[in-house]
Amino acid sequence: MQDLGFYFDLGWHHIMAWGALDHLLFVLAISAIYMIGNWKQVLILITAFTIGHSITLALSVYDIIRAKDQWVEFLIPCTIVITAVFNFLQRDFKPKSLRLNYFLALFFGLIHGLGFANAIRFMLAKGQSVGWGLLGFNIGLEAGQIAVVLFILLCSFLFVSFLKLNRRWWVWTLSLVAFGFAAKMLWERFPALLS
Repeated sequence: MQDLGFYFDLGWHHIMAWGALDHLLFVLAISAIYMIGNWKQVLILITAFTIGHSITLALSVYDIIRAKDQWVEFLIPCTIVITAVFNFLQRDFKPKSLRLNYFLALFFGLIHGLGFANAIRFMLAKGQSVGWGLLGFNIGLEAGQIAVVLFILLCSFLFVSFLKLNRRWWVWTLSLVAFGFAAKMLWERFPALLS
């Protein structure tokens, strides 16, 4: 059980640290189109992302799959850019038109899981319960993501419902922030692919 707490803390800090900016930007982009009344859909969305993240993390820890760090570090901001562009292309923000987001979250979670796989593989000592470590990490990650999403939804409520900012402009602003930072990351990480 001690392992569970340690890895919970690791999962929590995996998203709650400035070093996790790419993860934070993805959560910002994927949840930008939702309002506080959509909290159930967002919770399912974030859980789909965590499931994808967990699958590749587990497969990598058990050495079933491996990916080159340069490619993973390049693909992660690609997921942010694609999600932000998807937000710009939305004509309305009704749940029915946003169903594709669940598949995007799951698929992009697979890519993001590879980003931390090498680090956690070395942290899990031989003889230690890998299952408890992965469970603790993923619960911590999920809790951190829920906290970030809650903050984003509260900001959305403040700006759109309370201050009466046009919802489309709010979504585009959040998406543009995520897109801008991710595009910069892509530009910086692209040379590593060529070496």
